[in-house]
Amino acid sequence: MVVALRAWARLRSRVALPARSVAAAADQGKGHSKQILVLGLDGAGKTSILHSLAINHVKRSVAPTEGFNAICIYTEESQMDFLEIGGSESLRSYWKMYLPKVLLLVYVVDSADHARLPMAKQLLHQLIQNNSTLPVVVLANKQDLKGAYCITDIHDALALSDIGDERKMFLIGTHVAEDGSEISSGMKDAKELIGQLVLETQ
Repeated sequence: MVVALRAWARLRSRVALPARSVAAAADQGKGHSKQILVLGLDGAGKTSILHSLAINHVKRSVAPTEGFNAICIYTEESQMDFLEIGGSESLRSYWKMYLPKVLLLVYVVDSADHARLPMAKQLLHQLIQNNSTLPVVVLANKQDLKGAYCITDIHDALALSDIGDERKMFLIGTHVAEDGSEISSGMKDAKELIGQLVLETQ
């Protein structure tokens, strides 16, 4: 169940570190159990989604994340601490280091990048195979692009039915449209859902 949140948000920090610093950041973060981990292949739109959720208006990012971005979003009911790790091949080996200490996983895929959906599927299944209860929110991003797979196609392409019945898992279509415009209904739904999951999990 998703409750409506009258949300206000502010961008607290944006940190980009070289790959060698990501491991150090993981060590420093040990014991922190309230983060929301945001992962996905490079180019999926993770940073644009986070910045847009933080300010409730579209803010595009074209530069790839070279290390990680830490963003805090406040609502009336909760504080949501997001940690995004870059999706380039050199950074993916660090992803699993964060999983034991997070509340939930937000996994972003490019709905129009058909060629890399099998890789996105493989990485997602590898990530969660040893954690049967971690809640997962999959954002099928770039739904506004021509040729983008619909939600049903993304569900099948990622084999989400094989992930298991024990965990809470959600799939939401999103897109980041014109800079400065209000975020889409899908983005609002994602923000409300994540906020509710944080409240239920803490």
